[in-house]
Amino acid sequence: MNPNYKPLFDTVKLKSGHELKNRIVLAPMTNFSSHPDGTVSDEEINYYIRRTKGVGLAITACTYVTKNGKGFHGEFGGDTDEMIPSLRRLASALREQGATAVLQIFHGGRECPPELVPNGETVSASAVGKEGSDITPRALEESEVDEIVKAFGETTRRAIEAGFDGVEIHGANGYLIQQFFSPQTNRREDKWGGSLEKRMSFPLAIVKEVKRVVAEHAKEPFIVGYRFSPEEEHTPGITMVETLALVDALADQELDYLHVSLQDFWSKPRRGADETKTRMEHLLEKIGNRVPLIGVGSIHTADEALKAIRTGVPLLALGRELIMEPDWVEKVEKGRESEIATTLSKKDQERLVIPDPLWGAIIHTPGWFPVVE
Repeated sequence: MNPNYKPLFDTVKLKSGHELKNRIVLAPMTNFSSHPDGTVSDEEINYYIRRTKGVGLAITACTYVTKNGKGFHGEFGGDTDEMIPSLRRLASALREQGATAVLQIFHGGRECPPELVPNGETVSASAVGKEGSDITPRALEESEVDEIVKAFGETTRRAIEAGFDGVEIHGANGYLIQQFFSPQTNRREDKWGGSLEKRMSFPLAIVKEVKRVVAEHAKEPFIVGYRFSPEEEHTPGITMVETLALVDALADQELDYLHVSLQDFWSKPRRGADETKTRMEHLLEKIGNRVPLIGVGSIHTADEALKAIRTGVPLLALGRELIMEPDWVEKVEKGRESEIATTLSKKDQERLVIPDPLWGAIIHTPGWFPVVE
């Protein structure tokens, strides 16, 4: 290995007691490839096996915690005990590659396609539809909110029983947890909405419930992480200042890590914070040394990864790059970083072990991946 890259391979000790073998994380990415009944498919297992070897931490695509939380076609489920054998297959596949395996848990809220949820009824914090959509979700009753909080705990119990090393609470990318945090989608006047503090109640209640379940059921150290998006484009919407308040509260929850969702690691705030600093700088300053932060966003080469790590971020997630280059970690370890692929061609599906639904999305979504002839 080129000694310059040794910092990428430092071990990282988490609060739970887990020690990650390096600082590289497989980012959670939807692959649309599970069976219609919510069980994990062989194609999905093989996809994960191909790109998990070498990383310190592997985070799965999201799994829904209730029937009305299914957000994607081809998403795997964690909403009933019948799903535990399916989850166990996935956990075993990840751990057999030497990675620490984390299950991402979520509810899609108003983002769920109506055809995937019971009676075609989508739900959210409030009855606020997406711009350009003629679908208006139903506002959850208070009792239903409590049930969803408990469902995050129950799916955590299933993750423990399935052999995962941890869970990541998915509070990012416009899904239900973010819908409760955002003033755009949360117009409630009860304990779950209104002020910034009340809009933080739902994510913090889920964190508390997940941690309670871990304390009760986990016999070995078990990771709890939380993913968040820093800002929303629209007004009203989540601002960087509001996110820093949420991150401040989350950093005091004794979590194992926080995980920002970004397209570009070096991006700067839209509004509401010093725009001369990057979002990552703001986050690292607010968090201090209370909890490790996972950075992410268009990191491809070893030099780009090293530059990102030098900002002080403890962990770095690779998403699209590990789809294009499953051997990224191995190539850096063996001094072959010049061979790292940062594009893919239309002939690469079989070599890269990418399931048909994900491959179709890659090829037919212009600008998502750098596809060359």
